Amino acid sequence: MSADLVAAAHGTADPRGIRAVHELVRMIARLRPDVPVSLGFVDVDLPALPGLVRRVVAASNRAVVVPLLLSGGYHVYVDVAAEADRYPGRVHAADALGPDPVLAEILADRLGDLGRVDRVVLAAAGSSDPRALQDCAGTAALLSARIDRPVEVGHVSGAGERLGPVLARTPGRVAVATYLLAPGFFADRVRRLAGPRPVSPPLGADPRLAALALRRYQAALHPAAVAV
Repeated sequence: MSADLVAAAHGTADPRGIRAVHELVRMIARLRPDVPVSLGFVDVDLPALPGLVRRVVAASNRAVVVPLLLSGGYHVYVDVAAEADRYPGRVHAADALGPDPVLAEILADRLGDLGRVDRVVLAAAGSSDPRALQDCAGTAALLSARIDRPVEVGHVSGAGERLGPVLARTPGRVAVATYLLAPGFFADRVRRLAGPRPVSPPLGADPRLAALALRRYQAALHPAAVAV
């Protein structure tokens, strides 16, 4: 038995970011035309996640909330988890998208040719939750293995070490990998802080991200099958 997929994204006031998130959700829907897919937001934009989940449950009875978020943190462990707690047995909470080798693959593709680059700094949004910081460190390790170069993490908000100081102390020829889903305030800030260093674009709407979101959906819906 399947369930509706409710994608949970962090909103943005930047129309470029909203377009990227909507395109990613359309990709998810195209990959699984048999699964009803909708989009709700944990902050800034509408529809707000709780109201959307309430409507989906009333209509379809069963749903999986898939965070379109790159790391765990407050929105995953509180906002998304609250929906599963509110409708036990009917709503399931999926894991965040990262860390995952797929994200390292996309980041490496976005960075492009690294022939003249010694080190990479992964620029992440940041969080006050240490689990989110650990997730970012996990992604940095995966990216480092992928590109065969040291990768450090710098955050533009939250409790982790900030991007500016990380860039200042990182020697050699440095590129910045933008570990953000979509364009917006944080992506613009990353570019400003990077100065003359090369900066990759956000991950954006990528078919590999859509497939990863569907894997998270399946894992939440059938955890025993995934465990095997």
